[in-house]
Amino acid sequence: MTHTVHPYAHRLGIIRDWKSRWFSNSKAGYRNNLRVDTNVRVFLDKRLRGLYVDAVDIERDRSELRITIKTSRPGIIIGRDGEGSKKLQEEISKVVRKSLAGTGDANKLQVKVDIVEVRSPESRAAIVAYMAVEGLESRQPFRRVMKQLIEKAMANRDVQGVRIRMSGRLGGADMARSEEVRKGRVPLQTLRADIDYASEYAMIPQGKIGIKVWIYRGEIFDDTSKGDNNK
Repeated sequence: MTHTVHPYAHRLGIIRDWKSRWFSNSKAGYRNNLRVDTNVRVFLDKRLRGLYVDAVDIERDRSELRITIKTSRPGIIIGRDGEGSKKLQEEISKVVRKSLAGTGDANKLQVKVDIVEVRSPESRAAIVAYMAVEGLESRQPFRRVMKQLIEKAMANRDVQGVRIRMSGRLGGADMARSEEVRKGRVPLQTLRADIDYASEYAMIPQGKIGIKVWIYRGEIFDDTSKGDNNK
């Protein structure tokens, strides 16, 4: 029997780097760091929903927690005169302090937020998945949404294949089902294949519609490209 493996985890250490980069030599330190990372990511998923965020990377040392947010709409997050990014940094600091309450490290960790613009957003699985969410929640037919997104993604030079799957009560049907559309190649078993994957959900009157997106951007042979999500 086979197992379904997340395309990102499948390629860690080969063409992908970890999205959280830090080291701890104690169980307590590892536990605290993991709690902070989890709480920060859950908070950012809710706070930045709809702002076309591609990825969130976390790095830390003894005194600093640096969070890099990659988005195709940086101006909306940064705001006028940087007010949005300052407010976001303060909110993340509160989440970090709450996560470390009682450990003695709550006020020792300084939070810094970097916002990076993503080039060619139609070639990013997370952004394409949220475009599908917007289409479904605005009552567009699901087949038209999938077809339009695939055409937009394939219009990018670096995209060689796209696969989109939707599951749920599609078209308002009483029985849930899955529909899938693909174009080009998506070689999931090739470890050097640069495959971007994301899953999202849309809320419609009939319930949740699950969305999965795979985007194949060619093969990576150079070690210097490892972890570069802005290729």
